[in-house]
Amino acid sequence: MSKDEIKTEKTSGGIPRRRFMKDSALAVAGTAAVTGFPYVVTGRAAPDDPIRVGIIGCGGRGTGAALNILQTNTKVVYPKVMYHTEDAAEDATIKAKNVKVIALADVFKDRLESCRTQLKKVGNDVADDHCFTGFDAYRKLLAIPEVNYVISATPPAFRPMHLRASVEAGKHTFIEKPLAVDGPGIRSIIESAELAKKKNLGIVCGAQRRHQLSYVETIRRIHDGAIGDLVECRAYWNGSELWYVPRQPGWSEMEYQLRNWNYFTWLSGDHIVEQHLHNLDVMRWVIRDHPVKASAMGGRQARTGPEFGNVYDHFAVEFEYANGMRMFSQCRQINGCTGNVGEAVVGTRGTSNCAGYLKAAQEWKYSGPTPNPYEQEHIDLIASIRAGKPLNEARDVAESTLTGIMGRVSAYTGRSVTWDQVLNSKQNLSPARWEFGPIPVPEVAIPGKYQFE
Repeated sequence: MSKDEIKTEKTSGGIPRRRFMKDSALAVAGTAAVTGFPYVVTGRAAPDDPIRVGIIGCGGRGTGAALNILQTNTKVVYPKVMYHTEDAAEDATIKAKNVKVIALADVFKDRLESCRTQLKKVGNDVADDHCFTGFDAYRKLLAIPEVNYVISATPPAFRPMHLRASVEAGKHTFIEKPLAVDGPGIRSIIESAELAKKKNLGIVCGAQRRHQLSYVETIRRIHDGAIGDLVECRAYWNGSELWYVPRQPGWSEMEYQLRNWNYFTWLSGDHIVEQHLHNLDVMRWVIRDHPVKASAMGGRQARTGPEFGNVYDHFAVEFEYANGMRMFSQCRQINGCTGNVGEAVVGTRGTSNCAGYLKAAQEWKYSGPTPNPYEQEHIDLIASIRAGKPLNEARDVAESTLTGIMGRVSAYTGRSVTWDQVLNSKQNLSPARWEFGPIPVPEVAIPGKYQFE
């Protein structure tokens, strides 16, 4: 998020609202032909125009995001700083209302039905003919004209492909983090972000700290010079092991890897990309630039069994920036160790944890409202769409994602790598075909031997 985006936009007469969909026809002005999906053209909008949501990826995060967005029907829209318009939040009673989930898509039927059951419990039923399974399920969902807001919560390997299809279909998109697992995926995300701008479509990513008000206010103060010029930054996600799904009879290797996607680099990007992205994104937000070089080490010491795929369980990285500043990063997924999840920055006149505390000439602590950021990120996107100024975070979070990929590549190879080298890499980790059946079991990277192109 840029400096200008963080500050509240000042307007004297208010910004006219725009309609980005109409009731059944969704204001389809012609049919854009890209990939055969209808192109929804934004127009003038009322504050309660319907948001009709399609969920692509119905696992734990997709289901959680579906429940989060439904909560926006009852939430107050108030923090102007996130909406970039005066009128979008001038009335503290405004709700991000008229939101409903109307379509579901997942590779696996059991995950889709589990999500559907959870939605029914909160009074949101999804019709049979709006539920799709298989690798092409996302295309069937995107072809539904009434869907105007897509939540993409598939494993990270799918996200560049799904975001491109969603934008080409003319849909506003909430896409989970990280945005990709390799250089080609990042380049695709950046292209989709630019296409979304041309179509006046919103993209918000699952880096929810960008919508956590304690972070928003603290980083605004850092950008305004509260602690002076930055001289050192640190980022940590040192936690414990994650879930694991035992192999079941009848599963192909593709199914096993998909159901345990966080343990396979081609699907998750490894945990330095998938989980540590939160902290690396805060650093991208604070520094307002990306690193130019990464020097890392890491390994696989506690989680060594073949059931855990080919990911590492710890990383440590030194990132270098164009002005010579360093950012130090640690992440670990090992049980029984000291935990540390957070960020820290040192400036010429003070320090901050980026999340609600500054220590400079005077100590400052955040004391404002604390809405749920997992709900707030949807409220912010919906409000920005209805105000006619849709948020687009994709480029910034793509750079945060590439920062994690740099750290992984440096640790895997045992060599320093540059930003341009990783961004322009030809190494595409995706399989040749998206289908169930046998696929290779990836080898664990050995530093000094791992090949990167």
